[in-house]
Amino acid sequence: MTSLLYYAARDPSRCNQCGSCEQLLPCPCLRKGDTNDCIGCGACILTCPNEAVSPVESPRTDEIPLTVNGEHLTVPDRITVQTALELSGYHFKHFLAGGTLFAPCGVGGCWSCAVEIDGTLQPSCITPVRSGMVIRTTPAEPHPLRRRVHGWSGHGVGGVGTPWQVKGIRPFIEVAAFACGCNLRCPQCQNWTSTYNGMESLHTPKEAAILMTGARRRFGVDRMAISGGESTLNRPWLLAFLRHLKALNPDRAARLHVDTNATLLTEDYIDALVEVGMTDIGPDLKGLSVDTFQRITGVRDGELAEWYHRTSWNAVRYLVKKYRDTIFTGIGIPYNRALISNEEIASIGETIERIDPTLQVSVLDYRPAFRARHLQRPSRADMVSIKEILEGTGLTTVICQTESGYLGPGR
Repeated sequence: MTSLLYYAARDPSRCNQCGSCEQLLPCPCLRKGDTNDCIGCGACILTCPNEAVSPVESPRTDEIPLTVNGEHLTVPDRITVQTALELSGYHFKHFLAGGTLFAPCGVGGCWSCAVEIDGTLQPSCITPVRSGMVIRTTPAEPHPLRRRVHGWSGHGVGGVGTPWQVKGIRPFIEVAAFACGCNLRCPQCQNWTSTYNGMESLHTPKEAAILMTGARRRFGVDRMAISGGESTLNRPWLLAFLRHLKALNPDRAARLHVDTNATLLTEDYIDALVEVGMTDIGPDLKGLSVDTFQRITGVRDGELAEWYHRTSWNAVRYLVKKYRDTIFTGIGIPYNRALISNEEIASIGETIERIDPTLQVSVLDYRPAFRARHLQRPSRADMVSIKEILEGTGLTTVICQTESGYLGPGR
């Protein structure tokens, strides 16, 4: 039990005062330099790009009463609701599974772990316990779905699920919003200010759809994309968002685009996304081997990594098998020689070619970011070489991101 109880301590020698903990997280402890109120949620440990925050065991002596699903319990003070539930025998998972609670992001961004606390919905991962608190893991009454989302900006290139044919036609080809929170821990995360963001405004699915529709009109585009972080974490929220977005944009020109790491995309989830209006999807495949997947994603649990890895590849196979003629699927794969070899890139190409040689494949040049600032961004020549390798496997539509723009088919 004591392994769950700790507080966060900052190492001044590693902290460079970047301000991430203040700008991205609601917790005041590190800002004040006072750990007396720390509840050990771990969000600051995940968020710090300099790894200047670490957990220190902190035995709790004070206990408080609370009620969970009608049962009166006593738990240690100064812990999160999630920890209190875990100590009380409730189980949290990092993937969707029946009979368990889902807590994938750890920073209060996705609200997948939200439970009813004193009559309102709150994320259990960062909410502190309080004496007399009443918790329901299944709310007595429906509550509005919420998630932290930001952006709603115009994009001139789009994501991996954006067809190559529309890229570069005009200054903006789609609008995108970024859903906060992610289930992966990629050291080189390119969007880490979304991944570890627990401070952005909360939006219901309808509110987010209204904002997206307004952005579509403002930028004069037909494509609307939800990215992240990881867009698929809060399944009820995403499905409701797409449903509202479709209702607000019933015209045939409207395209509803989901960019995702695909680690949660089971067949029934894909079917549900299509049913509510998704027209385009961009799954990322972060390696052919589980070892590479773990190196790129930072997922240390081997069993979990294997589940995520298998799910993402199976998602691509299912999308091609069932929705090849109705849903546009563009695949993203990573490249940086420090993370994945040219030989594995070739094997990825061969595997995708066997699934469907016409699938659009976008190679992302992973560059220094977040905790992997030691990386060297691949040169244009490196990406040309990777493009040739993939086209040599029989893939017909290969796009490579480079420091000087995109290399498309035939270039």
